[in-house]
Amino acid sequence: MVVTDQEDGSFDGSAPRGRVGTVGPDPGVADDTDISATDRDRQPLQARWDPTNSPDHNSHEWEPDDVRGGASAPGRAKKSKRAAARRFVSTYGWRAYALPVLIVVTILVVVNAVRDSGNSGGSGVPGVGRLSPRSDRGGIIGVPPKGDGKFAADLPTGALPAGGSFTEAGTGNWHIVSGTSAKVGTAQEHLFTYTVEIENGVDTAGYGGDESVAHMVDATLSNPKSWIQDTRFGFRRIDAGEPDFRISVTSRKTTEADCGFDIPIDSSCYNSDLGRVVLSEVRWVRGAPAFEGDIGSYRQYQINHEVGHAIGYHEHQPCAVDGGLAPVMMQQTFGTRNDDIAALDPQGVVPKDGKKCRFNPWPYPRG
Repeated sequence: MVVTDQEDGSFDGSAPRGRVGTVGPDPGVADDTDISATDRDRQPLQARWDPTNSPDHNSHEWEPDDVRGGASAPGRAKKSKRAAARRFVSTYGWRAYALPVLIVVTILVVVNAVRDSGNSGGSGVPGVGRLSPRSDRGGIIGVPPKGDGKFAADLPTGALPAGGSFTEAGTGNWHIVSGTSAKVGTAQEHLFTYTVEIENGVDTAGYGGDESVAHMVDATLSNPKSWIQDTRFGFRRIDAGEPDFRISVTSRKTTEADCGFDIPIDSSCYNSDLGRVVLSEVRWVRGAPAFEGDIGSYRQYQINHEVGHAIGYHEHQPCAVDGGLAPVMMQQTFGTRNDDIAALDPQGVVPKDGKKCRFNPWPYPRG
């Protein structure tokens, strides 16, 4: 038997080097030498488990919490988090990567929905008002407010922006722009037919000619954000026969005669007695301040608003949600602030409540 440590604590340098504190077999003694029970009892204790050869040697799981690898508590926490993340990925596979993405997308959708509802009311879109029976009212619908006659000289509300030239007076007669269209919209209850007409004496060359006007009308009414979003309605353009209404670009003086002019603000209307949607050429060219120079959007609004009157939406609407989109049946030509419109028509439906909307040319802006 070879003892590598001496009883006095010294080290025998001549002995074969082994693990400190262990007892190795004596090379001079055969492996099968029988050791008596008494001698066996005298043998030093020998470890049965060598931690350096353990499969878990590098895991530190066997070590006490306070001495694992000499790591500090923050270091152990980081290792624990990384191990937990590895276990999560191992358990759920690709879903572990998809879940954070889904959470982010969900948050974005919720934020967008909340923003939209805050801008456009609880339903997310501005309302269009009540649909009146077709025989409910005749005469001029959408006529400018009468007001109380006390207006500032410059009338900043509803003022006419600077811009291109327009026709002051036409002949009072219109010609039909040639061309037809297929039916657009479901038309479950009514298919409205219409013509596109230009007052004689009105020069449309400055904005693309008669065909350009007709194209704008057709494109607007066939847009899913327009009235065809309501499955009750459909539209079809004709150029012969008797239409439901005539969409007519009209000079300033004829518009004043057909729509009324109680206040000196250029505007459009629907004259049911004439069956004519009167579009003010002045506004077609110049737009309105609330639209911030966006002439295309104003023309879409002009068409949708007056056609809305023609199909039965006779009442005007106020701005419902401060900062939201204006209802298409709001008199946006006069502004998108309730206070401004209320000042022009104190007895009207628009309250003086300080709300201001953003311009909007569509009945159903989400389409």
